[in-house]
Amino acid sequence: MRVLTTGLAAPWELVWGPDGWLWVTEKIGKRVDRISPADGTRTVALTVPDASASGAQDGLLGLAFAGDSAFVAYTYDAVPPPAEDLRAKIVRYHRDPGGTLSAPVEVISGLPASHDHDGGRLILGPDQKLWYSLGDQGNNQFDRACQPIRSQDLPTAAQVAAKDWSTYAGKVLRIDLDGSVPSDNPVIHGVRSHVVTYGHRNPQGLAVGPGGRIFSDEHGPKSDDEINLLRPGANYGWPYVSGFRDDQAYRYADWSAAPDCPQLTYDDYQDPPSVPRGPPETVWNSPDYVEPLRTMYTVPTGHNFQDPQCTPDDYYLCWPSIAPAALDYLPAEGAPDPAVANALLVPALKTGSVFVFPLTGDGGSLRGDTIQLFRTRNRYRDVALSADHTHLYVATDSDGQAGPQSGSRTGTLDDPGSVLEFPLTGLTAPTR
Repeated sequence: MRVLTTGLAAPWELVWGPDGWLWVTEKIGKRVDRISPADGTRTVALTVPDASASGAQDGLLGLAFAGDSAFVAYTYDAVPPPAEDLRAKIVRYHRDPGGTLSAPVEVISGLPASHDHDGGRLILGPDQKLWYSLGDQGNNQFDRACQPIRSQDLPTAAQVAAKDWSTYAGKVLRIDLDGSVPSDNPVIHGVRSHVVTYGHRNPQGLAVGPGGRIFSDEHGPKSDDEINLLRPGANYGWPYVSGFRDDQAYRYADWSAAPDCPQLTYDDYQDPPSVPRGPPETVWNSPDYVEPLRTMYTVPTGHNFQDPQCTPDDYYLCWPSIAPAALDYLPAEGAPDPAVANALLVPALKTGSVFVFPLTGDGGSLRGDTIQLFRTRNRYRDVALSADHTHLYVATDSDGQAGPQSGSRTGTLDDPGSVLEFPLTGLTAPTR
């Protein structure tokens, strides 16, 4: 392993630029940087002072390139302080020959945003459309327990005409480069909008796989992180389903519908009698529903989510999940090691490692065991492949907790706010 650069303020998106440099967004630093893969030299390409970054999950997020244009996604405050109305926008910039970004043009604004579950991943698809993930805003839990989850809500034609994107939370969007709705987007329940899939919790990874297929990964509530193959118009079930529709260790509890919600103290393990419960997963159904390709991990009802390895303040570190933070794809052609050929690569926050999910030849499903690589005491936020596919670059969180799966449960990270380089040859790794 080589530490390429350090001192980044919460790196979030890491992507290979058209200029042969790595580009990274700093969620809290509100900067877009260029990093030389040769020696780690770093230059600032863009500063976005109007980005709102509380230190939680909002801030400067996604970055994607299309020719001489760079598209940047970030959250902002739509009202003057001290009030707050967080929204998200995507802005197009011109990529100058000197490596800076200039001439901003707003592509779309007014998207849902909060301090939690913003999604925020942005890619350019092979269809030359922008694909953007939006989470459920962290509603129905913690300090947003009385806010309803809107992942199943779909826009009306009137809302689309009025550019009211309030129902876009918990969705993956497909957007024309000028911000308009693509004419070939799916018609879902009678309406064509930017929404291409719905029923998501917090999808932070998007990647293009074989045949132009789009994959995503997303965080589960305590278990059941998901790998999904996105199908236009599909419903991935949240909040009625987490993982597979199997009635295992999850049932929707709608805190936001409790008549006394403002008086309740949110509890992640016990639902008060006034909190209504949704139907069992196998009772709920939708004609658009599609199951995930895989979960990390499904456990039986009765599983102890208060593992004594962890303390009450950080039980989440011991939950049966990996916290998938992003997604990339390594094709079979040119892969330096068969272990990672034609596979999805998932950086994990809790485990300080990269999980490899091999795909079938056509990319329609996963095959074989999951491989775990490059474990360190860090939180892995994003990954990027070198142009020749011989090295993998990993961006690490600036702070936070790493779980016992990283080697030890700790808040002291080895390489905070860094980009690490790992060779993709001679791999030997545990499987799961």
